[in-house]
Amino acid sequence: MTRPVVFIAADHRECGPWVGRWDALTKPELPVHWVRAGKWQGRDVIAIANGAGQERARAAVGVVEVLQPSAFVSIGTCGALDSSLQIGDVFVPTEIRGGGRKWIPAQLVGPGSKHGPLISVARIAATASEKSQLRTTGALVVEMESAGVADASERLGVPFYCVRAVSDLAGQDFANDFNKLLMSDGRFNIPALLLNALAKPLSRIPELYSLAKRTALASENLGEFLALCSF
Repeated sequence: MTRPVVFIAADHRECGPWVGRWDALTKPELPVHWVRAGKWQGRDVIAIANGAGQERARAAVGVVEVLQPSAFVSIGTCGALDSSLQIGDVFVPTEIRGGGRKWIPAQLVGPGSKHGPLISVARIAATASEKSQLRTTGALVVEMESAGVADASERLGVPFYCVRAVSDLAGQDFANDFNKLLMSDGRFNIPALLLNALAKPLSRIPELYSLAKRTALASENLGEFLALCSF
């Protein structure tokens, strides 16, 4: 294997439409939640989904460090902080903010993408009020992993990219308590999530269906955008 481009996400569904375009897919034995390797336009590529949060993202970088990647790309969904952003919009940040630090990612060029600062936080921004407060930092979108990938990439001296797609709007509140149901390994407790939804089925169950549809749209748009990029 030549030096691969490594894509890091929280959940494998965020990678699906992109990885589905690759050739020669394999499932390497690596200590992460989900991984695929393959070829894209003749280059070695790896996708890892290792759970939500900066530490889970850093751990994913550490697992493949021995392969001497040529670049790391943080991918997945994000929450809009600005009302101009719509579901499915592809966002290429000009700056990553998190933990009092800032990183400038290498820029990808593609049609229709939005640009601006991204803030990486330690918990899901679950309410419009939380997102409004985060908007005061100047960030346009919020997520949980990119600062971890940026920090680890900087330590290794490896180029870092970031591409996200919007899955929830700035003015949107979540009826489900996703923060409460997120486990220490960065994955959701699915049985508890379903029980929680059944406690208020009229609001929480439709939200789960809606979120799944929004995530699928965002991930598909993300895959289409990445297919047009060069790393």
